[in-house]
Parts: sequence; structure tokens; C-alpha cells
Amino acid sequence: MADKVRLDKWLWAARFYKTRSLAAEEIGKGRALVNGQPAKPAREVAVGDLVSVRKEDPPLQVRVCAVSSVRGPAPVARLLYEETPESVSARERAAEMRRLAPEPAHEIVAGRPTKRDRRLLDHVRGK
Repeated sequence: MADKVRLDKWLWAARFYKTRSLAAEEIGKGRALVNGQPAKPAREVAVGDLVSVRKEDPPLQVRVCAVSSVRGPAPVARLLYEETPESVSARERAAEMRRLAPEPAHEIVAGRPTKRDRRLLDHVRGK
């Protein structure tokens, strides 16, 4: 194994993205940071770097534990990084907030408007 590898290749090998081109595209959109700095796909990461990946609501912050340029099975890919305690607690808080949030569909009492209801709405709106 090398001591440094391209960011897009590492994110692909660590199974954050399904393809390397998708990883490069997301990095280009600014959805991955290395040590708090915006990065390009060719940026090299080494052991100890802090990588922030914004795929979900709270971004994942992981510390690089090992580098690999080949994609292996998921259990091996999981050994390439460790999630920071702050990131774990932020994900747990977000999951709890989603769990406690009211269901949006509960506000709809009558359901979808019928064809007759839509015609009445159109008539009221002057269409």
C-alpha cells in the first residue's frame, strides 16, 4: 500500500461512492473537505487526515486510518477510516430529531382533492 492516494480513489475504495467518477463529481461540487479545506479529486490524502463527506444531512467526518487504491469488500473498506465522535453524536441527534418530527401526511385530513374539488378550486381562482 502507498502512503498517499488520490481523494477520489480513496472515497471510492472506502465505499463512500459507488464509482470513482461519481466521487470525483461530488468532490468537484464541494461536497468533500480535507482538513477543513475544499479539495479537488486529485488531492492526496494520507493517514491522519480528517475528511468531511456531505452525503446526508449531517456531514460525515472521518479520520483516515489507512489508504488503499483498490476497492475491496465492505468490512475491509470500513477499516480505512474511523468516524469522529462529534460526527457520531451529530448523526444520532439528527436521527432523533427525524424520529420526533411530526409526520407531514397527518396534516392532510381529507386526502387528495377530487376532480370535482379541483374544478371548484379552478372556478374560485377564476380559471
